[in-house]
Amino acid sequence: MDLSNLKPAEGSTNTKKRLGRGQGSGWGGTSTRGHKGAKARSGYSHKLGFEGGQMPLVRRVPKFGFNNINRVEYRVINLSDLEALASKLNVSDITIDVLRQNGLASKNDRVKILGNGKLSKKLNVTVHAFSKSAKETIESLSGTANTL
Repeated sequence: MDLSNLKPAEGSTNTKKRLGRGQGSGWGGTSTRGHKGAKARSGYSHKLGFEGGQMPLVRRVPKFGFNNINRVEYRVINLSDLEALASKLNVSDITIDVLRQNGLASKNDRVKILGNGKLSKKLNVTVHAFSKSAKETIESLSGTANTL
């Protein structure tokens, strides 16, 4: 160790810029705010979406359609996916937790089973919703389709 290696202890020095403390500091004069204008003044704040007086993007873009606030979004899983999962894990009971642990659904997803694909084994499935064809296919193999 010698004098060229010395450094202050981690966190012991103040690294914050001290603005407006003279030319010698490197941040004197305009204090990094440029010259004139609203942004150079103290107390400046702009409204969200303000674009300097030009027509804001949110008002320029046309809007149409209808957004239903009561819409329920489902993560859809096909019977072919259930077949693959059941054969991989060698289980007959498939719940929402099993689907989440195997990456087919996320934590807050509502799950709906659709009837695309073939099913060859008896499964007991418990999720939020089923399509008509999926429910018929599961029950035709003497499995159960339970809704949460």
